[in-house]
Amino acid sequence: MHNAAFGALGLDYAYLPFRVRREKLGEAVAGMRALNLRGLNVTIPHKVAVMPLLDEIDPLAGKIGAVNTIVNDEGWLRGYNTDAEGFLRVLLEAGISPEGKKVVVLGAGGASRAITFILLEKGARLTIINRQLRFDWAPPPVKLMELNEASLATALGEADILVNATSVGMSPHDAFSPVPAGMLRAGLVVYDIVYNPLHTRLLKEAEAAGARVIAGLDMLVGQGALAFEKWTGQAAPAALMKRAALEALGL
Repeated sequence: MHNAAFGALGLDYAYLPFRVRREKLGEAVAGMRALNLRGLNVTIPHKVAVMPLLDEIDPLAGKIGAVNTIVNDEGWLRGYNTDAEGFLRVLLEAGISPEGKKVVVLGAGGASRAITFILLEKGARLTIINRQLRFDWAPPPVKLMELNEASLATALGEADILVNATSVGMSPHDAFSPVPAGMLRAGLVVYDIVYNPLHTRLLKEAEAAGARVIAGLDMLVGQGALAFEKWTGQAAPAALMKRAALEALGL
């Protein structure tokens, strides 16, 4: 999707994948400086380990404790987390402000962490539901509940927004949903970060129940568009990027 956007805007950039072993991460960052690469995306398992190798960390990325985007300004490397900002951008573009909303987030992995901190920053009231409660990154205002039907029923009965930040429902296990269909209802916003399949079982059942749904591909494109803008200083052609992503995924 980045290369499609570069081509459409006539920008002399190319987006390429590099596989970097853990023990070579420092050399890879040094190579970014030496070759004057304008930007990098950073994926698992390097999102945390790369942080001390950078010159500056965006405050939100610092709170989250993970960087997925690096911008190189003449050798000065700044780290950002566009997962969080991309998630929020999609929500706001749908006309949904998280301020004061009761939000239930399923899962406590890296995606959940990014989503939780950006929602807290925007004034949401959060509950995280996870299979295990042995994680220590959630700040005190966040309510923690163990995943079971009773917890889901209690939390969703009061929720304005449900976010699935787990991989449940992802292809090839797309027959599954993290939430029983009977707990979904009209008036609820259901945001599933899974993007393959495009319409997960959770989203299909939420739509059937009258809920408003947001698909994970929108977050994928949203975080990519933000990285594009940080690297180029130009507005990202998000619709074109989404078409390119759909084509690449065979959707």
